[in-house]
Amino acid sequence: MSSQDELSHEWMDSLGNAEDFSPRKETEVLGDYKPGDDGDALEPSFRDSPQLFPLMETKLYKRRWAMLFLFSAYSTSNGFMWLQYSIISNIFMRFYGIDSLAIDWLSMIYCLTYIPLILPVMWLLDNRGMRDIVVVGSAFNCVGAWIKTSTADPDMFAMTFFGQFVCSVATVYILGIPSRLASLWFGQQEVSTACSIGVLGNQMGIAIGFLVPPILVPNVDDMAELAYHIRIMFYISAGVATFIFVLVIIVFQERPELPPTQAQAQSRSIQPDEYSYMASILRLLRNKPFMLLVVSYGLNVGCFYAISTLLNRMIIEHYPGEEVNAGRIGLTIVIAGMAGSLICGIWLDKTKTYKQTTLVVYILSLVGMLIYAFTLNLGHLWVVFVTAGALGFFMTGYLPLGFEFAVELTYPESEGTSSGLLNCSAQIFGIIFTISQGKIIDKWGTLAGNIFLCFFLLIGTVMTGLIKSDLRRQKANLQTEVQTVSPTDSISSVQDYGATSCGRPWQQQS
Repeated sequence: MSSQDELSHEWMDSLGNAEDFSPRKETEVLGDYKPGDDGDALEPSFRDSPQLFPLMETKLYKRRWAMLFLFSAYSTSNGFMWLQYSIISNIFMRFYGIDSLAIDWLSMIYCLTYIPLILPVMWLLDNRGMRDIVVVGSAFNCVGAWIKTSTADPDMFAMTFFGQFVCSVATVYILGIPSRLASLWFGQQEVSTACSIGVLGNQMGIAIGFLVPPILVPNVDDMAELAYHIRIMFYISAGVATFIFVLVIIVFQERPELPPTQAQAQSRSIQPDEYSYMASILRLLRNKPFMLLVVSYGLNVGCFYAISTLLNRMIIEHYPGEEVNAGRIGLTIVIAGMAGSLICGIWLDKTKTYKQTTLVVYILSLVGMLIYAFTLNLGHLWVVFVTAGALGFFMTGYLPLGFEFAVELTYPESEGTSSGLLNCSAQIFGIIFTISQGKIIDKWGTLAGNIFLCFFLLIGTVMTGLIKSDLRRQKANLQTEVQTVSPTDSISSVQDYGATSCGRPWQQQS
């Protein structure tokens, strides 16, 4: 039985018989959430008393796809600039005359910047809206890219680090948006797929970051020629970032005129004076299932960040002179992960099995990491391509699962807030794992470094299994379907509930 069917039966058990349905019984059903159930409420809020919302008009707009793909392009540009140094770290170490840790910090600065800035950016997202966040973020991305165009000189490492820092600020305005954008614009039967596509934008940038720098910046001895190639790469990324920034200003919108789902319509009905940002944060911190997800998500994605940052070092250690193939292996990881993300998103929209899918993908990420760790030193590059692709399929495919599961566990809290806390955890573990694995690789080799990551993936798997699944957003949509039951309706008509009202006559495409 799917998670959706379980929800339907759970509600029908509470209703009893459709003919006995009354406002009193409906209030009893809607009262199954109590703020003390998960210990996630510190004070009375708009969620503390059951409310009966009328069925509201919903509509899907064709331009939702333009919003999604424009955001994905912006995220792609930023993701590319994250890895354009580390994938050819040996070249930049020689060019700037720096050590490996300094190069690693050009990637880890993205993680470090995120941690102190995420809370104020989440506050801005709740108070200023998604459009302002996306515009400001794309502006930072553009400015940082142009700063780096002047740093193709061996004496300009400090300035290139500053440019990378400005680009890292843009990341804070990106990572929490996919689930928010999906909820604001997309119907319930496509919301997880939309979130997956939003995540794919950043993954596409990482894929390009693995592939393009080794091609644009060959490992040549002549420093003047090397500076010329580096400058070309910086100007290309700056031109793309500028074009996307202009498009964002012209095209990107906050939200559609009519909500896409009944759950989103209910969220819109909450008055601003009923919502407290700090109270929302405190409720989330006391939501035990969500906090388990925060830590387990951070462990998984932190491992991915460490692998991505240190990939060049791991490949070069066993396959000297294979900088280009190191980039191709990274590309394989991300492309496979993009496929995994999309498949997982579609699967969630079809089945609504959030916890089951998340747990299975987590276990397979651990298995993939173990296989990758023990086959890296076999001396066959094709084996590395295969095992890295399998690892990427599950580890990167996990990203949208975490976002969507978090939205279900925390509804009706802001999607940006829950996503922001997930990403903050990922950045913290990303820094810890990158530094620790780098030190382990230097002292004991790549196998020990990868086993180190496997241990924490095992911990994350156990924590995922302990999460209590409470699909609150699905229940909100189910509530509105229950309201449409008349005395002549059959029990089976409610049990055959669809997860959204997208098919209703008034919800036509425009």
